[in-house]
Parts: sequence; C-alpha cells; structure tokens
Amino acid sequence: MPGIHDVVGALGRRDGVEAVIILGNDGLPIASQVKDGADPEVLSALVPTIVQASEQLGQNAGRGTLTAGVFEFSAGFAVVSTLSNDARLLILARPHTNLGPLLYDLARHRAEIAGLL
Repeated sequence: MPGIHDVVGALGRRDGVEAVIILGNDGLPIASQVKDGADPEVLSALVPTIVQASEQLGQNAGRGTLTAGVFEFSAGFAVVSTLSNDARLLILARPHTNLGPLLYDLARHRAEIAGLL
C-alpha cells in the first residue's frame, strides 16, 4: 500500500510540478518534495493565511468551504487543496502547465490521500 511520501513523489513527478507539500493547519510540513531549493517550511507557513482568507471569501460569497484554489502568478501557479479538516496540499507548477488533469485527479483522490495521513 502506498504511503503519503509515495503520493508526494508521484505528484512531484507530474509534468510541470516544481513542489508538493502536505501540511497541517498549523502551517508545518508533513511531507514534501521541493525542487530548486525552495524552503518547504517557509512555503507551508504561508498557506494557513491564504486558506483563512479564502474561507472568508467563500463564506461571504455564499460559496461554502474551500475545496481547492488555483493562484496564477507571473512565474507559475500555486494550487492549494483541502485534504481534510487537519491537512492541506500545496502544489507549485511552472507557467503554462496544464492543471486540468492534476485538479481532476486531486478531486477524485482527495479522500484517499487524506486517509494516508
């Protein structure tokens, strides 16, 4: 049976993906694979603030709780996904990466990934 590090590795091998971090709601990394020297602890620490603001937006806009969010920056994408009440997933991808299949797979396998934690 694959473990959480296997899932992180598989996501990290996808075309265009530069970083995969599973983190707790406290902003501490649980498992990560990061290319190009980025610091998973620094990246993880930023996610709870993003999630909190996104949750407030969803509630005030009548959209409910955050399942996933995609942020496009000049140098690529950041995907933040809720795995469970206690864990989030952050994926960083290069510009022009086709995120469609990745988002589909995350939605389809979210519960299975969360079950590994």
